Amino acid sequence: MTSPYDDGPSGGRANRGPQSGPGGYPPPRPGGPPQGGRPMPPARPGGQAPGPRRSGPPSGDMRAPQGDTRAPQSQPPRGPGGQAPRGPGGQPPRRPGPAARPGPPSGATQKIANPASGATRKIPPGTLGEAMSSRNQRSGTGTRPRPGDNTRPRTGANRAVGGGTPPSGPPPRRNGSGSGGGKGPKGRKQKSPWRIVRRVLYVLVALAVVVPSAVFLIAYSTVSVPKPGDLKTAQVATILADDGTTTIGKIVPPQGNRTDVTIDQIPPHVRNAVIAAEDRSFYTNPGFSISGFARAVRDNLMGKSTAGGGSTITQQYVKNAMVGNQHSLTRKLHELVISAKMARQWSKDDILTAYLNTIPFGRGTFGINAAAQAYFGKKVQNLTVEEGAMLAATINQPYGLDPENNRAGAVQRWNYVLDGMVSMGNLPKAQREPMKYPNVLSSSASSGNKNDPDSGPNGLIKRQVVSELSEAGISDSQINTEGLQITTTINAKAQQAAVDSVTKNMKGERPEDRTAVVSVDPKDGAVKAYYGGSNGQGYDFANAGLMTGSTFKVFGLAENLEMGKPLSTMYSSADLDVHGIKITNAEGETCGVCTIAEALKRSLNTSFYRMELDMGGNGPEKIAEMAHKLGIPDTIPGVGKTLTEPDGSGPNDGIILGQYQVRALDMASAYGTLGAEGIYHKPHFVQKVVTADGQVLLDRGQSAGERKVSKAVADNVVAAMAPIAHSSFKHDLAGGRVSAAKTGTVQLGDTGQNRDAWMIGLTPSLSTAVWVGTEKGVALKNANGGIMYGSTLPSDIWKDTMDGALDGTPKETFPKPAEIGGQAGVPSYSAPYTPPSSTTEQFVPPVEITPSQVEILPGVTIPIPGFHQNQSRPQQQQQQQPNDAGPMSGQPVAPDGTWPSTPAPGESTNSNGGGN
Repeated sequence: MTSPYDDGPSGGRANRGPQSGPGGYPPPRPGGPPQGGRPMPPARPGGQAPGPRRSGPPSGDMRAPQGDTRAPQSQPPRGPGGQAPRGPGGQPPRRPGPAARPGPPSGATQKIANPASGATRKIPPGTLGEAMSSRNQRSGTGTRPRPGDNTRPRTGANRAVGGGTPPSGPPPRRNGSGSGGGKGPKGRKQKSPWRIVRRVLYVLVALAVVVPSAVFLIAYSTVSVPKPGDLKTAQVATILADDGTTTIGKIVPPQGNRTDVTIDQIPPHVRNAVIAAEDRSFYTNPGFSISGFARAVRDNLMGKSTAGGGSTITQQYVKNAMVGNQHSLTRKLHELVISAKMARQWSKDDILTAYLNTIPFGRGTFGINAAAQAYFGKKVQNLTVEEGAMLAATINQPYGLDPENNRAGAVQRWNYVLDGMVSMGNLPKAQREPMKYPNVLSSSASSGNKNDPDSGPNGLIKRQVVSELSEAGISDSQINTEGLQITTTINAKAQQAAVDSVTKNMKGERPEDRTAVVSVDPKDGAVKAYYGGSNGQGYDFANAGLMTGSTFKVFGLAENLEMGKPLSTMYSSADLDVHGIKITNAEGETCGVCTIAEALKRSLNTSFYRMELDMGGNGPEKIAEMAHKLGIPDTIPGVGKTLTEPDGSGPNDGIILGQYQVRALDMASAYGTLGAEGIYHKPHFVQKVVTADGQVLLDRGQSAGERKVSKAVADNVVAAMAPIAHSSFKHDLAGGRVSAAKTGTVQLGDTGQNRDAWMIGLTPSLSTAVWVGTEKGVALKNANGGIMYGSTLPSDIWKDTMDGALDGTPKETFPKPAEIGGQAGVPSYSAPYTPPSSTTEQFVPPVEITPSQVEILPGVTIPIPGFHQNQSRPQQQQQQQPNDAGPMSGQPVAPDGTWPSTPAPGESTNSNGGGN
């Protein structure tokens, strides 16, 4: 039967050239098609009818169709009469045309031969067939069938799988439409939104890795690493008074106090101690800490003032020698890059040597060799394990961990270093256990910085300034390399007044006596004068923990007022016994029963002890809390936790008498809070710091302060202290200037002697604390060998200091206090009301006049008066009044009425508060 599309021997197509079969078809394969083979190609997708046949290649084109895998001599099977085999309906097989892409049409199912069984299996469209067809189209050749293959010729859809030509049909259009098996617009697969999200995340991750890496590599390639000798530290830092022009000291770079040593001169146990203290992975890390850098990034983003830390030894060296201590990501990245490059260019021993030759160790020293001389008076080669660990412990805080300033902290860090050496295997545990903290030279005995011109009292100011700069984040390297102009709060006139007062009044006193003077501005906490001793490299008594004696009663009085008890509250001043401890007053002083204001003026221990007992069982804790609020710190370097027993159990009853250690600086500050109407300002020495190129590193500006107690409480306490300067041997300030003050002494055990004497007083613009004592804590005596009290030498120094500092300034007055418990300020009376006697004794003359008759003449008598003792007069016994039964001579008495008073335990009071 003739096909409707068969127009001739070639099926309507042009002759394909010299082919072995009619119509250009290959000759039939011997043996015919394999069993089960289908001669017709698969139907077009969507049931489309086959289009008109296209003519083959031009005459003479010997190329086989692309992708044909037949051998050149092989011929396809032919039907009867040499005609090509026909499919169902007698249709001839269609020649394959060029396809848009290899593989079967969408949705078609392909079968491939199973070499093992000759069976066929289905595969999903667009997978293996597409891949194989694509590969064959790229190469331009197909896979030749091997001889003996028991497979049928690949026709139709099977050609796509077996490497033959794809299905016939017109080529797809560029827009993907047409009948060539391509997908139209409606057949396109929609993109998932999660694919977009993933791609964005991939980009972000790439940026997070690529950009920092690129920055790091660029910086790494451009940065240069200098040698330690190339780094110069030659700029002087100047310490100025509060006027910004008066020089009170200089910090000279310590080139003269730095001697470089080689790695061989540093004993291995000293090196190991430093590594255990600062960087235990030093010999294995790449010179930097990624975790430390990440922590710096986090802290900078969170705005923390402590941003940084976690540095390796290499980073510390770079920071101190090159990039500074600024808290910024730029500085940290710079440090990281230089550290990484240095770790590759230098050996670990070179880095450690440079580090140990430049790191600060406190006491004005730089480098391990200078530190060995300053702390132990020996060269680094001669340091023991204990001494090396002590120096290594100091690196963390060169001034804060100096055992002379903070022994407890220094010992704790020392133990940390030794334990680290044990854990690293550099120190046997048996050798470590018996070790004890080494003896350290005092700063006055050490070599120190011989270039420092401030060896006098101002040297101690410089020490406070440097410590405060360190707390503010300004490093020693910045101090010694950036030409700092440090403006302090010290007032030149006030400082000179303090020095002159000490020099004048201590002249002729016993050689063991020492003194300290600190003046603070109550309005802002600025330290205006500071004298801790005459040796600027020696012990600082103004910063030392000292027992305060009766000056601490002021804090108890403030707490009593806080509880609503006015200054008119009365207490007995009689001796009392509490828990077997007898409480008395100095030299038997007493007021009977009197107001607490009067007891403060007379500094009566017994009255204030009764006041503390009247606060309840937690009276000592209340007083300690009030002292902390007013300015006594919770901890003091070298002392530890304040206002408590050594075991931390809290204060005992002796707190009201000043048995715990506090610094003169703290007492001046706390009294200043009262003078500032209850507003606390932290005491400070440094106001502003500027580098040589004008960069401001620190500027405190004006501080509003923090209210700690009510104005009424502060003003009433000041009012109670107002008359004390006059009553203390008339130490009134010059020109009638008002003041509020309190004296105090500390007894030397049961010796009857004193060991400390104080005078603390203030005006609205200046609060000054003066202490006099001894370095060894022995009996404190005056030049004549008598007992010294706060009202003598300390008051002399206080008055001269205040007069000199305030000379020429306006005279100020304290505000009038408000009422507390119905009483404003100090009452006009100090003793309770004593009612008159209700009975009147009849006067009986001591003698009687009785006349007697005398005969002057015989029979003449006259009466003559005679005297004899009146026998009817009752015998009167002199009765001794109790010590506190009534007002003392000249003591103002309260008006008629009932006035508050508090008895001692076991005592009772009458209705008018008259005492026992």
